[in-house]
Amino acid sequence: MTSSATNTNSPAIALTIAGSEATGGAGAQADLKTFQELGVFGIVNLTCIVSFDPKDNWNHRFVPVDQQVIADQLEATTAAYGPASGAPKVLDTVKIGMLGSPATIGTVAQALTDTTFKNVVLDPVLICKGQEPGHALDTDTALKESILPLATFVTPNHFESESLSGMEIKDVEDLKEAARKIHAISGAAVLAKGGVRLGGSDAVDVFFDGTTLEVLSAPKVGEVAVSGAGCSLAAAVTAELAKGATPLEAARTAKAFVTEGIKNRVTSGAPFTALWQGGAAK
Repeated sequence: MTSSATNTNSPAIALTIAGSEATGGAGAQADLKTFQELGVFGIVNLTCIVSFDPKDNWNHRFVPVDQQVIADQLEATTAAYGPASGAPKVLDTVKIGMLGSPATIGTVAQALTDTTFKNVVLDPVLICKGQEPGHALDTDTALKESILPLATFVTPNHFESESLSGMEIKDVEDLKEAARKIHAISGAAVLAKGGVRLGGSDAVDVFFDGTTLEVLSAPKVGEVAVSGAGCSLAAAVTAELAKGATPLEAARTAKAFVTEGIKNRVTSGAPFTALWQGGAAK
């Protein structure tokens, strides 16, 4: 269905290339809800479907999307909103979430190379429980080699920061050094997340873009990680960049957004809680 009417007040647009998480707390579902809450028109291109298995300690059941289907989604999205689309607001900001396989990483890397994106936010999902270990290692290696060099902003969690920096992170000073190292190997702005995994009363993240280093801190809400917090943080960064914020401004807004979402988290019959993206408006 088409229309000749043009909305000159079109919202900013952001794309997430990510997996579906069946309970709605993380992945593409979290990304789209975050985009909407922050006033951005969200698009999702799915890479895989993840369903937790309640019969197996809630481990992941991972099903990849066919490569041609991924390519078709990217083609359609680019044709509708890319630089040559004629759309009043051009899609120039993308978030990369779970890709899940070397093949998918290759497909997405090619799409990122073929289309010019001003902002490429990488949430470097390095491990998917339930994947065969060798396959997971191949995926991690491909992500570091093919996607990380294309990123303009990276949001690794504690484990991912250790993996990317090659160092153990025990405190905030370690996290600062890890952020510097990840910037050095990627050239991207970095928001390294300590969260609840570092000692102390505050959840601490570190921003570094090669010039500015800033510690973002908020009182911890419990001592257990909340599902969707990392996805939502990266999605909030993506949304703010799409609206024209600087990387540091985007990091600050994302930190505040996620803190409120954790305070208003959703409880289910699963052994984890989920961040509520509408928490800030409660």
